[in-house]
Amino acid sequence: MKSYIITAAIAAMMLGISPALSAQTAANPEGTMIYALPKTTLTLKVTAEKETFLAGPYAQYARKYLGNDARTEDAVTYSVKSIDMVPYIEADLDNTYTVSLSAKDASSSGFVKMCSQGIIALSDSYTGKEDAWRFPSLASNDRFNGKEGSGNLTTSTTTLYRTEKTADGFRRVAVQQSEVVEKSLEKKAAEAAQTIFSLRKSRIQIITGDTDATFSGEALKAAIDEITRLEEEYLTLFYGITERSLQTMQFDVTPDAANSRQMYVAFRISDTEGLLPSDNLAGRPVVLQITGAKAKEAQISDAAGRKAAGTRKQIYYRIPATSTVRILDGEEMLLQSRVPVYQLGSTASVTF
Repeated sequence: MKSYIITAAIAAMMLGISPALSAQTAANPEGTMIYALPKTTLTLKVTAEKETFLAGPYAQYARKYLGNDARTEDAVTYSVKSIDMVPYIEADLDNTYTVSLSAKDASSSGFVKMCSQGIIALSDSYTGKEDAWRFPSLASNDRFNGKEGSGNLTTSTTTLYRTEKTADGFRRVAVQQSEVVEKSLEKKAAEAAQTIFSLRKSRIQIITGDTDATFSGEALKAAIDEITRLEEEYLTLFYGITERSLQTMQFDVTPDAANSRQMYVAFRISDTEGLLPSDNLAGRPVVLQITGAKAKEAQISDAAGRKAAGTRKQIYYRIPATSTVRILDGEEMLLQSRVPVYQLGSTASVTF
């Protein structure tokens, strides 16, 4: 007879089976099948968007020279962009059973078919999952370098006085003295604003044909696009730069029938660190909630069982409870779906 037994030591190493189960395996004779009931694990693939804002160096002068307020402080924020939920079926090693099956028994009981349909999950079944990476991007304030339309220096003229002796006595004579000094931040902001308005005026002139140069076709489009690009660069000096990147992570939630509230912290999200595992208290919790009545205890009427009264050959299986799963960020619902959860359902058996 073909053996279904796996050596206890190999089972413990390869399948992660408990020592008690390994001992049970070793004690069973040939032809014994050890199987586990299925359980559902909800895998969440979460994508968050990171927004990095760098305030412009002239932000405080945006109202004065451009007429609109601008944000004056740098900021980093994260928000959930998408959530994909996939239910995986895996072996529940806390609920394992043994059964002795001959080839005829396996065929008549439909055991193989039940395995293929997920009603019974073997202890060595495994569902692979993708790895997850983070893709943060960092920005620095040197992004604004080189965007000014003029140099950083200007000429400052100072009037000094010296005393000269004349026939009528002493008198003060004005002397002009020039020196090169660094421009003030406000002066540079004023020059940048002047350049913005000059670019806008030039664009209008080109579009309306109010210019000495003649533009047509691709040349007209190229000239307008370049003026627009330059204007946007100068505007960043006032209104800052916003950069966005994506962060993707994967989290698993395995519902527990002993949890009366059926609420779980699926993951956490922080405005500074992004997506975090559920045990990291640095972020606010995003909750997974399961609602819906459990499956009723199955009433199995098995003709084969009545025909072979007193037999001990039974196969146990689970009937899943179809539940409503919601993912909540505070009061905001991010996702809702109906999912069959095996461990929240009922256990039944077939006798042959």
